[in-house]
Order: sequence, then structure tokens, then C-alpha cells
Amino acid sequence: MAAKFATIDEYISALPDDVATIVEKIRQAIRRAVPDAAERISYQMPTITLDGKSLVHFAAWKQHIGVYPLPTADDALAAELAPYDTGKGTARFPLDEPIPYDLIARVAVLLVVQREDGGQRALS
Repeated sequence: MAAKFATIDEYISALPDDVATIVEKIRQAIRRAVPDAAERISYQMPTITLDGKSLVHFAAWKQHIGVYPLPTADDALAAELAPYDTGKGTARFPLDEPIPYDLIARVAVLLVVQREDGGQRALS
């Protein structure tokens, strides 16, 4: 996307309707999981923030939704993320498959937990 967006609402409104619906559901899943979070555009991507710092970014691409970064995960969560993990701290959720909103929410919660304890815990 070459356009510059001031808000997540602007970002979403520029997407095709079907993709916009998915991105909005991801936004809401993360916001429910991290109720004290705020949001902004950072790196021209929707970004959920906590205490003024970026927590998680998500973006629509041609064939997938990217979620960045991934937390350190225990074996069970790592196994759930494996089909989406690119190995570069990024999860790619194909647009032609069901989006695991609950998994994305759990990733956000774990990012909060790891931020609070200095990245030491890997909970599912």
C-alpha cells in the first residue's frame, strides 16, 4: 500500500470489503485481549500499543495478513503458530483460510506478559 494513513480506521477503509472485515476482527480480538491498549499507525501498519510503546503490528497484504512480532512461545503455542510462522518473528495468515482470531489474541496477551517480565515467560 502506497497510501499514508493517519488512523487504523483509514487503513481499514482503504481495503477491499472482505479483507477489511478480517482486519477489523483482528483489531477487535487484540483489543479485547489487551483492554488497556491504544492504537496508532506505525510503519504504515495498524499497531496496538501499550504504555505508549508498540506491542503488535498487523497488516493486510495481497494474499495474507501479517502479524508482528511473535512472542517466545512454549511448545504447545509454537505448534499452533507453526503453520503461520515465517521464522522471522512474523506470522502470515493466508486470506484463503480461516483466520484464527483466538490465536492472534493469545499472541497479544503473551506479548504483554513477556514485556512485563522481561521476555522470560513462554505461556500458551
